[in-house]
Amino acid sequence: MPLTVAVQMDPIARIRITGDSTFALLLEAQARGHRLLHYTPDRLQLRGGRVETMAEPLTVQDVEGDHARLGEPYLVDLSTVDVVLLRQDPPFDLAYVTTTHLLERIHPATLVVNDPRSVRDAPEKLFVMDFPELMPPTLIARDRAAIEAFRAEHVAVVMKPLFGFGGAAVFKTGPNDPNFGSLFDLFTATLREPWVIQKFLPAVAQGDKRIILVDGEPRGAVNRVPASDDIRSNMVRGGAARETELTDREREICARIGPELKRRGLIFVGIDVIDGHLTEINVTSPTGIRAIKRLGGPDLAVAIWDAIESRRSGKAGL
Repeated sequence: MPLTVAVQMDPIARIRITGDSTFALLLEAQARGHRLLHYTPDRLQLRGGRVETMAEPLTVQDVEGDHARLGEPYLVDLSTVDVVLLRQDPPFDLAYVTTTHLLERIHPATLVVNDPRSVRDAPEKLFVMDFPELMPPTLIARDRAAIEAFRAEHVAVVMKPLFGFGGAAVFKTGPNDPNFGSLFDLFTATLREPWVIQKFLPAVAQGDKRIILVDGEPRGAVNRVPASDDIRSNMVRGGAARETELTDREREICARIGPELKRRGLIFVGIDVIDGHLTEINVTSPTGIRAIKRLGGPDLAVAIWDAIESRRSGKAGL
């Protein structure tokens, strides 16, 4: 049955469709006959008990530079649509958190993907700490003495902002690094929250694997190999996408976390694994599905929409 699908995202005109997972989801939704609406998070509003937005009818095509056609905007009560895709990119700041509070008012009668409460309650570098046995040694702190003791114990560490994204402000530092004091001062001056300090894994040079789980099940993966002069494997930072298969250890990780993802209503999740160690669980706007398909893997937009439609059918009692 055709659904009305509203997508909350950054302006669609600005996206690069070759690697954009939201665009892949929109292409698949349109192919299934679903009606698409587009809006940006700044338009979301709460009027009395109604969650509303100015939205435009949307059609898409897989043509770079001519990928989206928008109709005239009009006021939409989001309780009247079937599905909202919560897909704007981080930063995961108070503006982002506020949208989850608003969307929580319509979910699950309107199915929000991913569940807005679970998105709010599962910051990507904090949620992963629920599974310390799967991770490299990790400290979340901003106390200098604690960080220096951790560096001394693990020789080389990576420091990154707790709510950072896309590989921004990720640094490697060792126990005798003369730049550490300046780096500490920079983080102190620019970030109010604690930071993530994690044991450096040299095997990152061979890749940081992004594994996509759909409704708690691993469905595909891409290995992101950093440039020779960088530790960051994010494709927006120059990482190269490579075909890959899951190892037994990676399947073990997925089996351990999958039931909790499903319980929380996190339908589309991307996890990052380096050398058999879980480093992040990405729930806000995970990406990777176009790269997986381009490298000969499955079209995971199909699996995600199968899961969404199954959830909708269950709610309708069909």
